[in-house]
Amino acid sequence: MAGVNKTHLTETDIISKFILPAVKAAGWDDLAQIRQEVKLRDGKIVVRGKLASRIKVKSADIVLYHKPNLPLAVIEAKANKHAISKGMQQGLDYASLLDVPFVFASNGDGFIFHDKTNPQQLESEIALNDFPTPEQLWQKYCDWKGFTQEQLPVISQDYYDDGSGKSPRYYQMQAINRTVDAVSAGKNRILLVMATGTGKTYTAFQIIWRLWKAKNKKRVLFLADRNILVDQTKRNDFQPFGNAMTKVTGRTIDPAYEVHLALYQAITGPEEHQKAYKQVAADFFDLIVIDECHRGSASEDSAWREILEYFGSATQIGLTATPKETEEVSNIDYFGEPVYTYSLKEGIEDGFLAPYKVVRVDIDVDVQGWRPVKGQLDKYGEEIEDRIYNLKDFDRTLVIDERTMLVAQTITDYLKRTNPMDKTIVFCNDIDHADRMRHALVVLNPEEVLKNEKYVMKITGDDDSGKAQLDNFINPKR
Repeated sequence: MAGVNKTHLTETDIISKFILPAVKAAGWDDLAQIRQEVKLRDGKIVVRGKLASRIKVKSADIVLYHKPNLPLAVIEAKANKHAISKGMQQGLDYASLLDVPFVFASNGDGFIFHDKTNPQQLESEIALNDFPTPEQLWQKYCDWKGFTQEQLPVISQDYYDDGSGKSPRYYQMQAINRTVDAVSAGKNRILLVMATGTGKTYTAFQIIWRLWKAKNKKRVLFLADRNILVDQTKRNDFQPFGNAMTKVTGRTIDPAYEVHLALYQAITGPEEHQKAYKQVAADFFDLIVIDECHRGSASEDSAWREILEYFGSATQIGLTATPKETEEVSNIDYFGEPVYTYSLKEGIEDGFLAPYKVVRVDIDVDVQGWRPVKGQLDKYGEEIEDRIYNLKDFDRTLVIDERTMLVAQTITDYLKRTNPMDKTIVFCNDIDHADRMRHALVVLNPEEVLKNEKYVMKITGDDDSGKAQLDNFINPKR
């Protein structure tokens, strides 16, 4: 670079003319191991009135990988007019998101090397031509993690790649890698906590795929508590398993398949003949993944626990958005401390989840309860039991039609004030309640329903036309 004044070069020039040549000269593969401008966050969504904008986020200049989705190091570059260590703090931020121990800062004169694996010499200056090789960093990384020779085939097993260029978000990568690491080390009860909407099923798929491909876990059971979840999973994220996968139906576990998706209600029940899981030996499954494992799964007498205890020798991974910790129920009791947690707050800060505000509406009967007048009859002419009814009763033991209509009216008024076409979910207690709520919303929104009869859809397990609209509802572009 004779005749070029380095101090006049831009950051981009410093990267292309000094940093990348030094990295490649050390043996790093341009195609598989070096990625530039790696965007880790989406940028927080800020809402002002009805307008929403994103906070702009900077990308990591360079991330070095052992292989795709197994990151090792971050390199943060600055123009030569800055000190060599200028990018270090920024690089350390990215390194913590990627869960890696190595950070390099450079202005083109050399590197400041931050090495968490070496507390005696945490930061040192190295020359451009002394950049460590991929083998050196991988060895240091494995020693730091405490990996044994036996673990290496499992932890370095490839992710599934559909060829579209889609790669996991940084927190999904952390969750997948930490879980696979834990399984390779022989841990057989694992808890993953990830906020709703952050891609738990995709994360579970990559974990299962890598363990299955590494021949670490040959037979897999994926348990969920709702039919829609099982069908969606089979059709979307788990599709690459192809003919090796089946959905358990008719209370029959077919041993010819390797990946089984099941509704836990479909393989157990109070009667002995309903306990379909006993059709196979207790050591049949090597891996069980329990979706939404907070839904009572941790209580001693739950149906989940019965299945998990029968297949006690299997590695069991619990996925939840809300770990349940009460005196009677504990996920942590069963699975241990989470290997990774990605919270709702983090999701909003990173911009992967939309911020929300709570609009609280108190209905008088919900607050005060309701009591019939003496001898009051219901709409079928039956006398209503004289007692105080409260929230636990409404839409279960007692239906107040006016309450349903009031809730529907409140939702309708809110949508008219904001945007009647905004996607809206109304959670109901059961199918009967959903039917009544659908009817009330149709009555209150005739103009929208006349334009399109799918304006209000009841999406429940028993309703095929409702379920058919679920993918449209989920897809942000529809």
